Amino acid sequence: MTDDDSLQNDASELRAATLRLARRLRQQRSVTTMSDGQFAVLVNVHLHGPHTLTALAERDGVTAPSMTRTVTCLEELGYVTRVADTDDRRRVRIAVTEAGSAVVEETVARRDNWLAQVLAGLTDDERRTVHDAAAIILREVHR
Repeated sequence: MTDDDSLQNDASELRAATLRLARRLRQQRSVTTMSDGQFAVLVNVHLHGPHTLTALAERDGVTAPSMTRTVTCLEELGYVTRVADTDDRRRVRIAVTEAGSAVVEETVARRDNWLAQVLAGLTDDERRTVHDAAAIILREVHR
């Protein structure tokens, strides 16, 4: 096996492992009827504060009509609300409600708890390896 083949094999294994991990983590949610896209928008507004529909659409790389459907659904569920912009009363921003924040916080807690259970089953050396790998992955992703 050449170095290129080995690198491609490693890349494929890492991709598959991270996708499976992400899938398992996404399953750990407090509201099972919410789509991943809806949850991503809810988290964004929860973490970064009120946004316009346009800003949300740009941040997620979707069209404005698609974001409008997502926000409307979240609004109907009581997770977000539309508020007037403090600088321009004609503009509307999407803000998270208490119920929406509760969904985000509960889902994050469930995901962290699930992952902590997985890590608890590892040896100390394995946990150090996972910790080191996470640091490397984050460093490279943020490059």
